Amino acid sequence: MAEEAPRALDAYDYRLPPGAIAQSPRRDRDGARMMVLDGATAADHRVRDLPACLSPGDLLVLNTTRVRAARLRGRVGAEPAELLLLSAPGPGGVADALVRPGRRLRAGGVVQGPSWRALVLGPAPGHPGARRVAIATEPGVDLDAVGEMPLPPYIHAPLRDRARYQTVVAAGPPASAAAPTAGLHLTRALLQRCAERGIGVAQVSLTIGLATFAPIRCPDIADHPIHAEAFDCPPEAAAAIGECRARGGRVVAVGTTVVRALESAAAGGGLVRAGAAVSRLYLRPGHRFTVVDGLLTNFHQPRSSLLVLVAAFWGWERARSAYGVALARGYRFLSFGDCMLGWRTL
Repeated sequence: MAEEAPRALDAYDYRLPPGAIAQSPRRDRDGARMMVLDGATAADHRVRDLPACLSPGDLLVLNTTRVRAARLRGRVGAEPAELLLLSAPGPGGVADALVRPGRRLRAGGVVQGPSWRALVLGPAPGHPGARRVAIATEPGVDLDAVGEMPLPPYIHAPLRDRARYQTVVAAGPPASAAAPTAGLHLTRALLQRCAERGIGVAQVSLTIGLATFAPIRCPDIADHPIHAEAFDCPPEAAAAIGECRARGGRVVAVGTTVVRALESAAAGGGLVRAGAAVSRLYLRPGHRFTVVDGLLTNFHQPRSSLLVLVAAFWGWERARSAYGVALARGYRFLSFGDCMLGWRTL
């Protein structure tokens, strides 16, 4: 009988000691620890061991999205204020943003930055707690140059090198409000070693926004309103997945955002449709994965939709056990932490 995962949010909670949260990236990207799940066992490796943990014919799929310097610090009067832009400003400088202090930033409120000014227009449709703002900059000012990398609030150490919050395959204009953190572990040299072993590499993009990092607040996880995120599965990636299927290989997603993109593009038979679209797919227990066979991912926050996704992919009991083992063995958690590799159960 298939495992029946709970729907109660409390079941996706666990005690995460502050000392287990990585505050800075490792010097060597591929030196992070990697727990490999194989049946009931959990073996300790390093990310640099990835080629040996996969098989010739497998296919790694990466998210190439580039992170925007989306955090803007200014003031409301004499009080410090902050905007986290969830989308790049569109016509008229209009964007959706998470704001602090929320009590002062209602419609008509103004945040003044050193070379920019944001007028709060009102609530952001579809983004509970967020605001729609209109941003005006001084001539020649690039917001991505004056903003800060949008590190999560649980990271308190300053980021000394902005490039460490970008993957080595990041491409295109800055678009995402967070990094695809599993991809931060990979290096060009490691990807070359994968290729030499006969492991393919394909690239998709998914623009990371609230759907990825918004917390679940509903007691029943099924009631969580998932947000939309744009993704693109190029023809080359769709063809690479087809070739992987033909040779009997496995599709390995590097990160939960790649899982969301590929499962949203599913075309049946383990294949995907090429093209750009918007995903509103909520991956939770009960979803039958049809494209992704393996997942390389970091350890996620308690009570988050990403932890729910992992439970759906690996099975709730297996995921819960793996997290307990990782904590007991001293793995580093969250965005700059260690990772785990395993194969889907359904």
